[in-house]
Amino acid sequence: MGEVPERIVLERHLHLHGPGFNRGVRRAILGLVGIFLVLGLANVFGQRPRTRSADSATASLDVSVPDRLRGGLLYQARFTITAHADVRNALLQLSPGWNEGMQINTIEPGPLAETSRNGDMLFKLGQIPAGRIHRLFMQFQVDPTNVGRRRADVTLYDGARKLVTIRRTVTVFP
Repeated sequence: MGEVPERIVLERHLHLHGPGFNRGVRRAILGLVGIFLVLGLANVFGQRPRTRSADSATASLDVSVPDRLRGGLLYQARFTITAHADVRNALLQLSPGWNEGMQINTIEPGPLAETSRNGDMLFKLGQIPAGRIHRLFMQFQVDPTNVGRRRADVTLYDGARKLVTIRRTVTVFP
């Protein structure tokens, strides 16, 4: 074997003993990364949609959307309205939590009109005959700096008459 270079200490550089080579610390950090990945796979940080439903004598409303989101995430919300009786002027009202710190990419099929009511977004969907289903799809993207919890309620109206409300909270992780 040749001579050991001047600045090499065999105990430290070959056998990895000494400060900076603590195996326990390295394993703990790697374990924390592993736990974080497992929690992501278990949907702790969001993306998997959850369906909530509300029913009345006139119509039922199903909303399928994730309750937990991450910054930068693209996701879809599906609103399914089933008319049990004629709904002459269907209006879908979304609270500000649907749009705060988020971008609306598309709304399909496009509503007849879009406006606001007392700070909430209001979509005019028109007439839905008894026994028919109307589905509205919205695609969103979460702003990366948007973090926190907020209300994101949905209310279905027939004109001025409230039919159903779904109350929900959305949580946005960094």
